[in-house]
Amino acid sequence: MNQKLVLTSALASVLALGLVGRVAAADDKGKEKCYGIAKAGQNDCANLSGSHSCAGQTKVDASADDWKYVAKGSCKEMKGLTAEEAKAKVKAKKS
Repeated sequence: MNQKLVLTSALASVLALGLVGRVAAADDKGKEKCYGIAKAGQNDCANLSGSHSCAGQTKVDASADDWKYVAKGSCKEMKGLTAEEAKAKVKAKKS
């Protein structure tokens, strides 16, 4: 009985993860990465410089190499940068 419960739980977990991934992918279709607008602790994922690899780990506001997802076409209105612009700004800062 216990083995059946473990197997059922494992199968349910795998199915749930598959559904979550599809929902997240569908949400991202109307969005774009916007660099330089994330507040400290509010970035969406890894930064360009590689100093962290997870969401919520930026230490400063508006770091050029950290990004957030925004509605497609709204990044420029927010004074944000594209990936190419952010890479150039980070590279210039290191020089």
